[in-house]
Amino acid sequence: MNYRKFTPEEQASGAFNGGEIVENKPIGFPQDGGSLKPYSNLFYWAHAYTAEKPSTIGLHPHRGFEIVSFVLTGSIAHYDSMQQKWIPLHAGDVQIIRSGDGISHAEHLEAHSSIFQIWFDPNLQKTLQRPASYSDYSSADIPQASLDGAIVWNLAGQEGIMEMEAEGIDIKRYQWEGRSIRIPARNDYYYSMYVIQGDVRVNDNPMQPHDFVQFSPDSTSVESFNASIEVVAIGAADLFVIASPASPGYQTYADQWKNRS
Repeated sequence: MNYRKFTPEEQASGAFNGGEIVENKPIGFPQDGGSLKPYSNLFYWAHAYTAEKPSTIGLHPHRGFEIVSFVLTGSIAHYDSMQQKWIPLHAGDVQIIRSGDGISHAEHLEAHSSIFQIWFDPNLQKTLQRPASYSDYSSADIPQASLDGAIVWNLAGQEGIMEMEAEGIDIKRYQWEGRSIRIPARNDYYYSMYVIQGDVRVNDNPMQPHDFVQFSPDSTSVESFNASIEVVAIGAADLFVIASPASPGYQTYADQWKNRS
């Protein structure tokens, strides 16, 4: 598998409300800049956070894509045009919006809060014909497992709690301290990793908080095989990992972007 690392300085950036909400974006929109463009059925990835002041992103529309918010610290609230009420979410909670044929929503971040907002690319020929829907998942309900002494939060995939329309997505969060773990990997998948906390070494490559790494399939290999990615934690570590297929089986935005470039 091929390894690429992106420090916060190499990622795209953004802000809302005069800097009340600040973002670093491992995968930004095409106009955002940054070194990494959409790939697989992973379209957009932002780490958004507030400092001393709460702040609200006003009502705005979405269609087709799946928008997932992972609350990392603090708390947020969500409003959408279907529920027509504010719904609170707290650290560890997750929300998915399957935007289907259209929905509008707003987000409020309390002070000292942070989230990942990640957009996934389902088969738009199908999802644009479906009504929008969404689900909230409490951290208390997210299934946990153990890997080499690490706590594994199974967010999406065969062992995960989330119901997703984007095909082949597996999302896990690993929390552990002072040891090595081996994350199973397949050569026909991308593995996207974000260091939330701690200093770690990924296949002997050093990474620090807010670094992002992409493992991509080796184009010289014509067969699928199982491997592993070794991650060593120096102290306490918190690592977010998304596995996504090299070939989702339908045309994605990444395919369209490549055709235009």
